[in-house]
Formats: sequence, structure tokens, C-alpha cells
Amino acid sequence: MNTTVNIAGVELKNPVMTASGTFGSGAEYSEFVDLNKLGAVVTKGVANVPWPGNPTPRIAETYGGMMNAVGLQNPGIDLFVKRDIPFLKQYDTKIIVNVCGKSAEDYCEVVERLGDEPVDLLEINISCPNVKEGGIAFGQNPKAVEAITRSVKKVAKQPVIMKLSPNVTDITETAKAAEAGGADALSLINTLTGMKIDVNRRTFALANKTGGVSGPAIKPIAVRMVYQTALAVKLPIIGMGGIASAEDALEFLMAGASAVAVGTANFHNPAVTEEIVEGIEQYMTANQISDIHELIGCVR
Repeated sequence: MNTTVNIAGVELKNPVMTASGTFGSGAEYSEFVDLNKLGAVVTKGVANVPWPGNPTPRIAETYGGMMNAVGLQNPGIDLFVKRDIPFLKQYDTKIIVNVCGKSAEDYCEVVERLGDEPVDLLEINISCPNVKEGGIAFGQNPKAVEAITRSVKKVAKQPVIMKLSPNVTDITETAKAAEAGGADALSLINTLTGMKIDVNRRTFALANKTGGVSGPAIKPIAVRMVYQTALAVKLPIIGMGGIASAEDALEFLMAGASAVAVGTANFHNPAVTEEIVEGIEQYMTANQISDIHELIGCVR
């Protein structure tokens, strides 16, 4: 049975990985999950300097999922290179580093620093607020998507995955912009913007007022966007958004994703990624499918 997939020249033993921001950099989950069994581990977002994140409260439960306004709190690239990369190198899995920034220069600085590090792919989080454009996310404007992709590609030594925001009218426009800018792959979807009000306290549930909605409630939207994007571009796609089972993961693969990332489900079932890997293999056995590529994009 062949479960290997290829993302921009990097071969993964299977199509299952973690979603950025839900798995740290692997250390806190390593006692629950055998990281050797995952196709890849995607790290939490890393910036050029430490980010403190947003004020609390910054997590809230919602029906069918959760909201977060953590604000990409991270220790910065220096500590990440010293502590997190050596930890992940102990395991037989691919390393994908999620990169965040507030300007094109920020992104490029991190990407250049990672150039000589033993990481396999870079995932560029373009849902970050662009400080030079009044705080509008890079990923909401196709011209900005193309420009940031081009800037990052100029300095990147590893293949570049652009992580698309769903908070747009037409996801295929930003997907095409990333492709035009030279992206090697795409990942989608990032969280949807939402709000929750605590009626007893008569105030916002999150100090930031709005936050990113994730979890099972967003899955149908994510599957639709992955399907549309797969038809619009020729790049490999990593699909994500509410995946909590092998069946969920298979939906994304059939819609055209070459791999999947599991996020929110890690919080209530730390072993979920390993279970999904096994579930996909069981599905292939039961349906006499010898190669995962028979499933990828089989729904058209």
C-alpha cells in the first residue's frame, strides 16, 4: 500500500500533518503521539522577534469548535532554531516551519534565517496584519499575496507553501495570486473571523473582540474552498479546517488536497493525528485501494 505524497519535491510518508498553532513544535504532544508516524509536523508561527500575543481571555468555546485570538505569541526565531528544530530532528518526520510577520521584511528575515537550517518546507502565514497597509491581512488582497509570495521566494532556500485566508470573497483569486508569485504549494483554510459575546458579563468573550473560528463547524466551507482551489491552480494543496477523523481527511483528499493538516481536534484528542493515519490505511485496505493517489482529486 502506497501512502506517500509529494509536496513541492518533498516526499511525505503519508498525507497527515499537524496544523500550525495547535501542536506547538511537537514537544508537548510527543508523549501522546508517535511523531515518527506523521507525514510532517507543522510548527507554531515563528517571527523574527518574540511576540507577546494578545491580552487574555483569548480562547473561547463555540458550537462545533472554538475561537482563538492568541495573536501568534511565539518565542522568536533565535530560540526556535536553538530549541525546537533539534527536538524535531530526533524524529523521522518532515519539518514544516510556519512563518509570520508584520511586514515583507519581517517574513524575509525569518525565511533567510531558516535557509541553512534542516527544515523541509516553509509555510507562510499571510493572515497576519500588514502594519504598513493599515493592519489589513496580507492574504486578503490578491496583489499583496502575489507581492509577499514573490519577496519570500527570492530569499527562500526551501519550497514555499502559502497559507490562504478564507476571509475573502473568492479564494481562487488569492490562490492564483500566490501561484503567480511563485508559490510551490498552498495550504487552506486558515481560521474564519468570528465573534462571541458573553451575555452574562455583557461583554466580548475574547479581549480582542474578534477571533479565528476553527473546528468541525467550518469543515464544509473548507472542503468547498479546497475543491475550488484545486480546480483553479496547478499547485499541490494541503487541506485543513475541522478535520477530526479519517473520514474528514478523506473528504479533503477527494476534493483535491494532496495532504491534510489537523488542528483543533488535537486539543480534545491528542492522539487524533495517529488515529487518522491508521484510519486512512484501513479505508484503503477495505476498499482495495493500493495507492493514495487513486483518492486524491477523485471527485470532480
